[in-house]
Amino acid sequence: MGKLSDRVATILLWFIGLSILAILFWFLYRILSQGLPHLAPRFVFGMPEEILPGGGVGPQLFNSFYILLLSLAISIPLGIGAGVWLAEYAKKHWFTDLIRLSTEMLASVPSIVFGLFGMLVFVTVLGLGFSIIGGALTLSLLNLPILVRVTEETLRGLPGSYREASAALGATKWQTIKSVLLPTSLLGLITGITLVAGRALGESAILIFTAGVSVSRFAPDFNVFASGETLSVHLWYVLSEGLVPDAREIAEGSAALLVLVILIINLCLALPFRYWYRRSSGR
Repeated sequence: MGKLSDRVATILLWFIGLSILAILFWFLYRILSQGLPHLAPRFVFGMPEEILPGGGVGPQLFNSFYILLLSLAISIPLGIGAGVWLAEYAKKHWFTDLIRLSTEMLASVPSIVFGLFGMLVFVTVLGLGFSIIGGALTLSLLNLPILVRVTEETLRGLPGSYREASAALGATKWQTIKSVLLPTSLLGLITGITLVAGRALGESAILIFTAGVSVSRFAPDFNVFASGETLSVHLWYVLSEGLVPDAREIAEGSAALLVLVILIINLCLALPFRYWYRRSSGR
């Protein structure tokens, strides 16, 4: 009976895993097969058109990376710092339990709620308007809960012997964190950063309310107070309100380009660090 249940469980798990992979490959095939024929250099790097056909997505592609980098520059130090504090410094207390509960609740909040909050606070109250910096600040709020939880759980998963050995050598708590714990947990931290980077690149609801649905006349425009429509927002805009006759072709090309960008970023972040980690750890 035990062997039969083990075999059934193994077959079921294999079936579930292969089904997920099949859905993923079908999803990628549909998007890339329809969008790749439109990815000419003129489309990828060209300026968009409002009425005439043949416009590109160059400014939107730049804004996607620009807003992503700004949001990560804000959220990574805050998220990792908060995770380190919760894992290494915070004592068991109702206040720290409340912080953890709040972080978990924020991670499940729909992104459109963050967008409305960003529009109220950054766009209206602080007077930033529909701008790149407003979108980046709001995206950083979306990234923070995930980074905090990933950092805390990664550090808590490390063996206590690491801390004990470091303390036995005379290292202070901060020296242990800086020189032992964070380098050891780097692979888990990079995984968390990769997750939030991919989510931020594909985000549209937040940026519609904070970064706007238009682009600067200058490309690339590094002015953080300029309007910053991204690829995901442009994809939504051309299908819902676009006036160009080739709106469907632009949307298909934008979707394929967005998928490729996310795949490339995931590969560029994950693979080198995994190789470095295995080489440094001798695995």
